Amino acid sequence: MAVGSKDLATTELDAMTDEALAAELDKAKQELFNLRFQSATGQLESHGRLKAVRRDIARIYTILRERELGIRTAPSVSE
Repeated sequence: MAVGSKDLATTELDAMTDEALAAELDKAKQELFNLRFQSATGQLESHGRLKAVRRDIARIYTILRERELGIRTAPSVSE
């Protein structure tokens, strides 16, 4: 079982558009910053969350890079 957020499974990330992935990446980076700050001040209760957020960020970067290389395709926007 992969470590990370349960709501950020690869299949769900693959269904997102590039803009949605960028927004999710910004959100994850902000959470990582907050977790690091809590860790530095001794207020962090869940150290496993740091690892999960880092893996979520890596997962998002991987999907974006695979789309750039043409390995994955972005979902088509139908209106």
